[in-house]
Amino acid sequence: MSKRNWDEDDVRVNKSRQFGASNKARPRTKDRPDYSDAKTAKITEVDRGRVKCLIVNPGQNDQPALEVIAMKARELGKKSVVVGDLVSVVGDLSGAEGSLARVVTVLPRTNSLTRTIDDHVNDERVIVANVDQMAIVIAAANPEPREGFVDRALVVAFDQGIKPIIIMTKQDLADGTEFLNTYKDLDITIFKIDKESDLTALRSTLAGKVTVLLGHSGVGKSTLVNKLLGNEKRATGDVNDVTGRGRHTSSSAIALQLPASNSSEQTGWIIDTPGVRSFGVAHVEPTRVISAFAEFTEAINHCPKNCSHNEESCALNNWPNLTPQNLARLESLRRVISTNTKSNNA
Repeated sequence: MSKRNWDEDDVRVNKSRQFGASNKARPRTKDRPDYSDAKTAKITEVDRGRVKCLIVNPGQNDQPALEVIAMKARELGKKSVVVGDLVSVVGDLSGAEGSLARVVTVLPRTNSLTRTIDDHVNDERVIVANVDQMAIVIAAANPEPREGFVDRALVVAFDQGIKPIIIMTKQDLADGTEFLNTYKDLDITIFKIDKESDLTALRSTLAGKVTVLLGHSGVGKSTLVNKLLGNEKRATGDVNDVTGRGRHTSSSAIALQLPASNSSEQTGWIIDTPGVRSFGVAHVEPTRVISAFAEFTEAINHCPKNCSHNEESCALNNWPNLTPQNLARLESLRRVISTNTKSNNA
């Protein structure tokens, strides 16, 4: 086979080098996009690269909020937006079918519900943001309620200033009072319900608030949501007879507006979340949790550095201003914050 003769036509020329910088791609600029016309919206659902959000025009609160579909700006990152976030959106805000807006800014959060994966402190996952209440949903039986899970949820609620509520479902299968007595000294609002229960009192507690529902799969969370909404918005499932665990029926968090029972009642929002299998709280410092209780604030200021509040040198052990009732609350709280040492699958 003859050897090929190469000539100048076989050489690839870098045109930017040959003709100078004027032929390069457009140079970077310090100018930044103008988002002065951006609208504020509330994220109600996140689905991969797309989000649903509601825009309420100022001064038109009597008008229904406009729902738009948006994509996240690349600079925000993949996991930058969660349900409950307030964001700035630009682009096509008509809400018409096929339209697409763009989320360009995530506004500061008042709080966030965060868990760590397998108790790795550096692997935090934000579930929702900007909530008023956390409804911890457990079942009286099938599946059995788990103290460790409730404790971990309470740790995050106290840390973030979120009011905790406990809702025990399937009251027709078991009583559950003994389990709930564990939390009576913490003054947590508790509801015990089943499929036939009147939810008037619960609706009143949810009215005018943003409440996130958190619970294991199979505890009846989606059934509860459907009853509160008055429709079959969320799919329901059963508990696996072999494992005793529920099957996932919700794959992503979603914010749903509750209907008002009368004209004078404020509408509330519930955020339904997928059933959790693990809920790590390694990212939460015990001092932040216990400081959520005003009666202990002065005492913990005298604790040694890095006090876990479960050790002999803790100032709370001999603080003279604690009443017998406060001591009972302290014992309950100490058990809750010690949950960091338990299995996150509890």
